[in-house]
Amino acid sequence: MHELSLLCPQDRVEAVSEALEALDALSVSVEDADAQTEAEQALFGEPGMPPPRAGWQRSRVVALFGTEAAAQEARQLLAVQDFFEGCEVSGLVPLVDQDWVRLTQSQFAPVDITPEFWIVPTWHEPPAQAKTIIRLDPGLAFGTGTHPTTRMCLRWIARQGGGAALGRVLDYGCGSGILAIGAAKFGATDIDAVDIDPAAVESAALNAQANGVQLQTGLPDKAGGSYQTVLANILATPLRVLAPLLCGHVAPGGHLVLAGILERQAEELQEAYAPWLSLTVADREDGWILMTATR
Repeated sequence: MHELSLLCPQDRVEAVSEALEALDALSVSVEDADAQTEAEQALFGEPGMPPPRAGWQRSRVVALFGTEAAAQEARQLLAVQDFFEGCEVSGLVPLVDQDWVRLTQSQFAPVDITPEFWIVPTWHEPPAQAKTIIRLDPGLAFGTGTHPTTRMCLRWIARQGGGAALGRVLDYGCGSGILAIGAAKFGATDIDAVDIDPAAVESAALNAQANGVQLQTGLPDKAGGSYQTVLANILATPLRVLAPLLCGHVAPGGHLVLAGILERQAEELQEAYAPWLSLTVADREDGWILMTATR
């Protein structure tokens, strides 16, 4: 395995990245060339959405190739392209063979939701203080417990005091099923977990089985009737569109719990839900908020 590193201005990143992919790079990544310096720049995008720009003012584009010959050929072909103007090769080095599975696993440690409630990958032992755990490994479906939106939803679930308070539960846009599984771990027994992505539905079912809990999983038409707890950790735009549907599922005295919302989006969500329910901010973390309402 050989690593080809390039320095590129922001307006060249996309073209260079596409060219590297066309030259059969095994992977292409883009980093801030000024990271860990005073010139470092923040570049944020919402989860599931593309970042606002393809790269930084000074971007480091890194491509991996299976052989040195392939990396050298890519280097030579790029150098003569018009779009490579302003770019430069900063390195071409062999990579030491590594246990990539072990390396990937090392990046996912147990995540604490509360001092006694943890998300634990299968290759880790639970922390000694953990009384409630969800076993969850990284997968294709969104939701591993590391994102603030997921942690805030799980904290809310943990604070409800048990299955009776949660009642019948709907996890709308369930992803990995982590919120539905969390509700089951805290005593809820009638739980629907639905998603528009069949892969997410399958992931949620498998994760529930691995955690020894019962969920009814399916596409959104699986949701039916009223629920004491309606959870939706998606994004602000789909949450606005779904307002009448989600509110329609909340039983009298029931709770609506919404996440995937940035602090600056609070007012627009409150306005979207005002005809049905009064949303308030229940939690904050790293620029994200949790909004809840009670019918």
